[in-house]
Amino acid sequence: MKSIVILISGRGSNMEAIVRACAAEGWGARIAAVISNRPGAAGLAFAAEHGIATAVVDHKAFAGREAFDAELQRVIDAYGPDLLVLAGFMRILTPAFTHRYAERMLNIHPSLLPAFTGLHTHARALEMGCKFVGATVHFVTAELDHGAIVAQAVVPVKAEDDEASLSARVLKLEHRMYPQAVRWFVEGRLQLGGGLVRQLDGVSQSFI
Repeated sequence: MKSIVILISGRGSNMEAIVRACAAEGWGARIAAVISNRPGAAGLAFAAEHGIATAVVDHKAFAGREAFDAELQRVIDAYGPDLLVLAGFMRILTPAFTHRYAERMLNIHPSLLPAFTGLHTHARALEMGCKFVGATVHFVTAELDHGAIVAQAVVPVKAEDDEASLSARVLKLEHRMYPQAVRWFVEGRLQLGGGLVRQLDGVSQSFI
């Protein structure tokens, strides 16, 4: 059985979606722990209510990113994860950290990468007049919001959309897509090579 550790910084709604899907669909995996860099993260209560171990590594207690990442790595490794999942984890990770979990760490970003890396993605897309937006699940590398793309969700922009309405529609698709991508990894259905990811069953990696 595969072991999954999930990192969050807040509510962790994608974490909730993954936990629920894992239980409902009977994956050959368990959510070993949910770890946050913020002591007050709401998602910790959800995890505890579902019998999942929780831990906090408060980034404010460390002088720099290297020291924080070293302690975070120590806590993560105690759970022996096969997969590390970032679900709204709002920290930039050091190259040493990303190297340690290379090809076994996933993230979800609220844009159609490589467009709009970083923050405020929906606001920036609206400012640019984009007709479609979305979200991307990708393997994490040392370069922020890069790495091989596992899946993408596409949402059309409506004339009346603002940042909040657009974000809400994208998030609904994220809650479908991210659990599916995690399940593909758990079940060995992803092939990574040459910077590209192929779903071995030929299933579409697009969500609409």
